[in-house]
Amino acid sequence: MSCRRSDCLEKPLSSLFGKLGSLVGSRPLFFFVIPILLTAALGGGFAFLRDREDNDLERQFTPRKGPSKTTRAFVRENFPYNHSMFSEDRLYDIGDFASLIAVSRFDLDVLRDPAFEDVVSLNDEILKIRVQNGTLGFNELCAKANGECVSNILGIFQSDPADVTYPVYKNGSDSVFLGPALGGVIVDANSSIKSAQAIKLFYYLGNKKTTADVSKLWLRGFKEVLSAETDLKNVDVSYYTSKSKQEEIDLHTTDGFPLFLITYACAITFSVISCMRLDNVRNKVWVAVFGVLSSGLAVVSSFGLLLYIGVPFVITVANSPFLILGIGLNNMFIMVSDWQRTHVKDPVGTRMAHVYKEAIMSITITAATDVLKFSIGVTSDFPSVQSFCLYTSTSIVFSYVYTITFFGAFLALNGRREAGNRHWLTCMKIPSDSVDDRVEMYNICCVGGGYDENTGAEKKQPASNFFKDYYGPFLIKPQVKAAVILLYLGYLAASIYGCFHVQQGIDLYDLAADESHVTRFNRKDRQYFSDFGPAVMVIVSEEFPYWDATKRRQLQGCMEDFKRLQFVDDNIYTSWLDSYLSYGRERHLNLDVKEVFLKNLPTFFDLYPFFKQDVNLTGDSIHASRFFIQTIDIANASMEIQMLGGLKTAAEGCHAASLLIFNRKFIFYDQYGVVVKSTIKNVGVIMAVMLVVSLLLIPNPLCSLLVTCSIGSVTAGVTGFMTLWDITLDSISMIVFTVCIGFTVDFAAHVSYVFVSSKKASLNDKAVDALASLGYPILQGASSTILGVSVLSTSEFHTFRTFFKLFFLVMLFGMLHGLTFIPVLLTLFSCSLDKKKDKHLEISKL
Repeated sequence: MSCRRSDCLEKPLSSLFGKLGSLVGSRPLFFFVIPILLTAALGGGFAFLRDREDNDLERQFTPRKGPSKTTRAFVRENFPYNHSMFSEDRLYDIGDFASLIAVSRFDLDVLRDPAFEDVVSLNDEILKIRVQNGTLGFNELCAKANGECVSNILGIFQSDPADVTYPVYKNGSDSVFLGPALGGVIVDANSSIKSAQAIKLFYYLGNKKTTADVSKLWLRGFKEVLSAETDLKNVDVSYYTSKSKQEEIDLHTTDGFPLFLITYACAITFSVISCMRLDNVRNKVWVAVFGVLSSGLAVVSSFGLLLYIGVPFVITVANSPFLILGIGLNNMFIMVSDWQRTHVKDPVGTRMAHVYKEAIMSITITAATDVLKFSIGVTSDFPSVQSFCLYTSTSIVFSYVYTITFFGAFLALNGRREAGNRHWLTCMKIPSDSVDDRVEMYNICCVGGGYDENTGAEKKQPASNFFKDYYGPFLIKPQVKAAVILLYLGYLAASIYGCFHVQQGIDLYDLAADESHVTRFNRKDRQYFSDFGPAVMVIVSEEFPYWDATKRRQLQGCMEDFKRLQFVDDNIYTSWLDSYLSYGRERHLNLDVKEVFLKNLPTFFDLYPFFKQDVNLTGDSIHASRFFIQTIDIANASMEIQMLGGLKTAAEGCHAASLLIFNRKFIFYDQYGVVVKSTIKNVGVIMAVMLVVSLLLIPNPLCSLLVTCSIGSVTAGVTGFMTLWDITLDSISMIVFTVCIGFTVDFAAHVSYVFVSSKKASLNDKAVDALASLGYPILQGASSTILGVSVLSTSEFHTFRTFFKLFFLVMLFGMLHGLTFIPVLLTLFSCSLDKKKDKHLEISKL
């Protein structure tokens, strides 16, 4: 059997779906009940929901093989942490701590009374917190250095703040860096503090004897004290603990479910209204309800199945049901549209065969590409993306299966009701024509079953007639086509311009609710304490001859390169090597001799025990060592990206030694190097998969190419217009972005398939036919989906609002492509092929 064009796969599949439709039409109850029973069985998996929740920030929202995780392993191995000599800069994990930010009210100086008095009073209350029946307080649980608790800076300001310099205060031989602790500081010419707006206090736990459970109890007590504190009149206080971010996310993992229910209610309402008919027999109210219900069953079944088998449930997965709803609604409207074009006098099985042959083929194209796309997403570097893609791809499979079984069966049952001319509500048989001896209300409420006697199909709705009689003929006019092309070029230009201005980066505080204590603390932290960023370890990761003067100068030159970076303070620098060289000069030691260098190190470390943690001295060689630089002006995620990139460049540019950079926050910064590449890869995969599937299932290569290109076009549009709506490209929006882009396949694929399958003679007529068939269903699907997800715009969570914004952009641009750009382009770029084909036919006739 030879293949005409590229319909080798499309024709047999279409025939197979026709037979399936006939089977569903003849035995609808079987196909209706089985999905309900299956959903009931699989829905039991929700009993394991709490056990499957996994929102560990590091595990789920950072790249599995991030370079900073490798560096951390190196730091942990070579610089074991000394619990008796606490140093925040030397931590390689987040540790246990509590913190508060006090901002002065009424333009007061937070370092002077009465504001300072409030801060001291609050600190006293915190130090009174006791746990384990009052036996343990902060003094017993605190992190210690030199046998004493690491205290906050309040003691420095018991005297006149004007005696304190900023950002470094020298107290005898010790230096205290005040950058992380004071905000809104004004200094005089001598760097002495004149005033400050905010103060940040830290309470570090981590005594070697402290257990995790006891620390957790104390942190809980800290939270209770701070959340109940309302008597402070002169300062505004925000608080945070090392557990806060995780607790906040864990607390709200399933908060999307109520929004999901509201969304479904909105979707049902809109679908019912759009499917209402004045004809009491042809009314599709229940069809709309069960179409939405089909999506709900798919979500329950898929989620329940994955929860049964132990797949982690991450907060990002809560977005998946909204996508499945959009896909299900789109499928429903397309099937209803095809049903309405069948002959009403034909048997239900024949009508269902026609619907399945036309609609299910189109639905299969989009389902296949979506499943393939999300299956590939399971290989993502982000575990949270993996879970999302696994839940979503499984849901799409169930949605597809339930569409052709559960919803198809109900469509057939509804068809039997229509065939018996029964009322949509009471199912009683009613007359098809008005009864003269009845009141007018009877004829309005109890008469129905009319159809178009010319076509034998249901009477078209005004909206469908609009696309056939007005919009379609208007769109194919030459001058309108020219205007559409100009509009498309303008859209593309604006999109490309916006692509170059998209901001990248995420703050994981965005996973918390807007008004949570986590978010309030972060806002204050960004506002008052962004002058100084994290202290960064610069690690010499190989054996190095520090006693060799020449090589030592080369290494010190590399350190100077770091200091010259615009986001590094060249005056704040911690170096065991520089301190050791100063120590040697004071004692007239020749540290250029290896034996002298190594022999005097233990004595130096006895005097300066903190530095002992910075050198891995084994035998007569130093296998690794580290230095510390202080970053500045890191006010947002974009600056974090620039800082990380600059530090890596400086490290790679050092030829004297192999250098690594590390701060515990870099574990989360690693996503910046992955997000853009992953997004580009995902979009590329979507386009490649779409091209292959389209070539197999759409019987025209050019149309397949146009469908694929439309994905790129919508991608450019959404990316560009993200800028205007304050959306950054990050690991969260990357998930939503990829999801939504995949959804644009639906509109373009449906229109292109109907265009190619149309029996009309001319290209313009094919375009009008495609719009007449799918214009209203696409408008219904897009509008109902936008209406449904609009509920998310009111959410207090950044994740859900981002989903709404991106989904809105995708649906808007996808609909614009499906109803305007694609039909016009199909009539233009298909012409050359059809002309050649027509010419070939004329020659063959001769």
